[in-house]
Amino acid sequence: MKTKILAILCAGALGAVVQGGEVVMKQAATTNHTAALQTAMFGAGCFWCTEAVFQRTPGVKKTTPGYAGGHVKNPTYQQVCTGDTGHAEVTRIEYDPSQVTYEALLKVFWEEHDPTSLNRQGADSGTQYRSAIFYFTPEQKAAAEASKAALEKSGAYKRPIVTEIVPAGEFYAAEDYHQNYYNDNKNAPYCRLVIQPKLKKLGVGE
Repeated sequence: MKTKILAILCAGALGAVVQGGEVVMKQAATTNHTAALQTAMFGAGCFWCTEAVFQRTPGVKKTTPGYAGGHVKNPTYQQVCTGDTGHAEVTRIEYDPSQVTYEALLKVFWEEHDPTSLNRQGADSGTQYRSAIFYFTPEQKAAAEASKAALEKSGAYKRPIVTEIVPAGEFYAAEDYHQNYYNDNKNAPYCRLVIQPKLKKLGVGE
């Protein structure tokens, strides 16, 4: 009897129940404490490059190339390439703030392109390739402005930084063939000649 009482007391401590005098273990309740993802969005030239870089940034959970900052609804790639829609090629990023901070993403953004090049990155020329930070919250705006000011003060560049810091506004995902472009087309000339050297320079190449 004493042994049975002891078993019942232990059962309660372990989260078990007693049924018909027998100790039955309950299935432990499980909870999924996943941090809510936050969103960032950057324009840094061709979105194939920008997506490839941020896909290799720890804490980034999803990347979506697309168009932002324009005045035409549902623009196509061909329309954006004319420069008439006002859009920039951008990458929208969903990230886990418990794994990577917005400030750390800004650091990657500055390092992965030339923020002093007006409407051009390498051979890619046009307003759609402008350097831009699209903020979603006042906190992101403040962080972006502080980051830009610190970079200007550092003297890292001889020319002025031309990066826009503007509200996110409407975002349109690019066509399917632009999504995950580098991973799906690593042997394409642009990927081999432009993206791979950039990834290697940043220390995230294969």
